[in-house]
This record gives sequence, structure tokens and C-alpha cells, in this order.
Amino acid sequence: MATKTYYANPHTIQGQWYVMDAKDQVLGRFITKVATYLMGKHRPEFTPAVNMGDRVIVINADKIRVTGNKTTDKRYYRHTGYPGGIKDVTFDKLQATHPERIIELAVKGMLSKNSLGRDRYRNLHVYKGETHPHAAQQPEVLASAE
Repeated sequence: MATKTYYANPHTIQGQWYVMDAKDQVLGRFITKVATYLMGKHRPEFTPAVNMGDRVIVINADKIRVTGNKTTDKRYYRHTGYPGGIKDVTFDKLQATHPERIIELAVKGMLSKNSLGRDRYRNLHVYKGETHPHAAQQPEVLASAE
């Protein structure tokens, strides 16, 4: 008799909270680890079509770094919705004003473009300083990505 394949049920999954420190981390390498934990791929019971419920808190978003000339060459684009309304900002300007957006945009690009990806994205919490308001959830501190 063959054993049945385990399929995770969203109602039986216990979500875990994790804290990741972005200080002196390279953006791409750090974000892949964040996205892996948001998707639940680190769990042995990972099921692709189920939100595993893990939440990730990223602190020190303002201390993330990039390699090469990306601080001046990398651009983030958005559109206002009006004709000719394309706006762009460089990495260093965005890091000075809204450093959380850099990590949020990078993670959003790595998640699936459907309702499951949107649910997983809601489990991401990014803060530019050392402190975060989620101490009551007793998050597990993860080691650096490198």
C-alpha cells in the first residue's frame, strides 16, 4: 500500500514570525532569503498552492547595500496615471527618503503575481530602524543571509 502525499491545509498551519536584519546585506541575496521564508519553502511540509502563514520582519532597511554602480544607476519607476506621468527615482534617493520601499518592491517582484502572492506579501513587515512593534509575537531571529 502506497503512502499518501501530504497536502498542507491552511487551517492547520501554525505561522511563525521571523526577524531578519538587513544591515550591510546585499539587496538581491538578502531578498531571496526573505522571499523563501514568506513562501514557506524552508518548511518540510511546504505546499506550493498554500500560504504557509510565516511572517517576516525586516529591520534596518536603511542600511541595505547594493554592489557596483547601482546606487546611482538603478532606477525605480512609477506612473501617476496621467498622460506623460512617468516618474523615476534613483536607488540612493529612495534609500534616503523611503528605504522600506526598496525591500518591499524587491520582495513583491519575487512573489507570484496572483492572489496567493498578494497574501504572502501582506506577511512582510519592513522597518528602517532597529525597533519594531511585533515583540509580543516573539519572533525568531534569523542569522544573516551571507
